[in-house]
Amino acid sequence: MKFGQVSNPGSIDFTLPDDHPDTTRILRATKKQPGFEVYVGCAKWNRTDLKGFYPRGTKDELTYYATQFNAIELNATFYKMPDWKQVDSWKNKTPEGFRFFPKLTNTISHYKRLIDVRDDVNLFCDAISNFESRMGMAFLQLHDNFKPEHVDRLSKMLEQFPQGIPLGVEVRNEAWFAGKQINDRYCSLLEKLGMTNIIVDTAGRRDMAHMRLTAPTAFVRYVGANHPTDTDRLDHWVERIKKWRSEGLQQLYFFVHQNVELESPLLAAHFIRSMNKTFGLSLKIPDKAGEQGLLF
Repeated sequence: MKFGQVSNPGSIDFTLPDDHPDTTRILRATKKQPGFEVYVGCAKWNRTDLKGFYPRGTKDELTYYATQFNAIELNATFYKMPDWKQVDSWKNKTPEGFRFFPKLTNTISHYKRLIDVRDDVNLFCDAISNFESRMGMAFLQLHDNFKPEHVDRLSKMLEQFPQGIPLGVEVRNEAWFAGKQINDRYCSLLEKLGMTNIIVDTAGRRDMAHMRLTAPTAFVRYVGANHPTDTDRLDHWVERIKKWRSEGLQQLYFFVHQNVELESPLLAAHFIRSMNKTFGLSLKIPDKAGEQGLLF
């Protein structure tokens, strides 16, 4: 993911902002459950992208990936509308407990820009419903130039979205974060519909680390900068998640990218170790992550 990439990551202040007041309000309004659902993964399972991750002789990349992580951010569905046969094939390569997080097809978000997309959305949701128990959460990523002036278009699409499919939403244009009135309207819409406000932690767009939850679920897309600060940033995330959990967070969906995909499994493994230690979890730590040495 090159979105938000900068030439000198060492010059960026990666401090996570304070939580928006509504985050605490929403979390504390949720009856805290004893179980804490945590899903961590990468954005791709390609051998080309995840160099050094797959053992020699691996025949099917997804099958192996699903033995190492419990989730995948499924970007393949962004580039091509999935059909039920493809979804069924992916599902059958993974064990119980694994979750897919498919991105809505770019026909919906980028080409049609949410205009007259109800049939496309239903087609997409019909296909991904075949993930069945392995369905995590779908997510809508809007184009960088999709602005708040189109909020009515977004509102209509979200209100018509099939209720049986959980949805997260990622807005990217700076204007969504620049004004309180605009941001409040957008977040109130997500809260009303029970949808998740996706957080993106990337070097060049610190406004997207908005720390404003609209549900007791945190969906975080973390983008490493291929810099020594990457692991410290992950440690800071664990501390923030600890605070959220104490306030009522129920689910965490955390996906690790890099501007240049080299060591995402290593970064994810570092995060998983910290989460296991902090929360007493027993998430699988990827096998190869312990064999590749230092991150940088």
